[in-house]
Parts: sequence; C-alpha cells; structure tokens
Amino acid sequence: MNVGALLRACRERAGLTQTQLAQRLHIEQACVSRAENDKKKLDIQTFVDWLKVTQAQEVAVAFLYGMDGVNIINQIMPFIGG
Repeated sequence: MNVGALLRACRERAGLTQTQLAQRLHIEQACVSRAENDKKKLDIQTFVDWLKVTQAQEVAVAFLYGMDGVNIINQIMPFIGG
C-alpha cells in the first residue's frame, strides 16, 4: 500500500478538502495533491501534523506496524458515523 492513499483517506475521513488541509498545515494545495499521489514525500513533521489535523494517529500507528491503513479506515467508519 502506498502512503499517498493513506494520506488521502485520512483527509477524506476528516471531511477536509485539499485546500482546507493545506491551509491548516501552512503548505500549498499542490503539495497536498503531490503527497496524496505519491509524487512527493513529506518530511516527518508535516506527516505528523497531517495525522494530527485529520485526527488519524491510530491509522498511522497501524500502518507503521504493517497493517493496511485504508482498510482500517473503511472498517472503523461505520462506528464513527463517517
């Protein structure tokens, strides 16, 4: 699984557009798009901030342990009203 898909799923789960997320992270919308399409790697601080803003820290932990982050999001969405 690619990191971009995970980042996109986290943003979408949070109900944010690329522009809204970019504003909250103080980066350009194009940077969000490139990261979600695996054309840009985020520095660790931006990655952590992305997960905080989208409230997806638990997904990142699961992903880092080798679990499919998008699948995790799909499984928990019914429980959080998404």
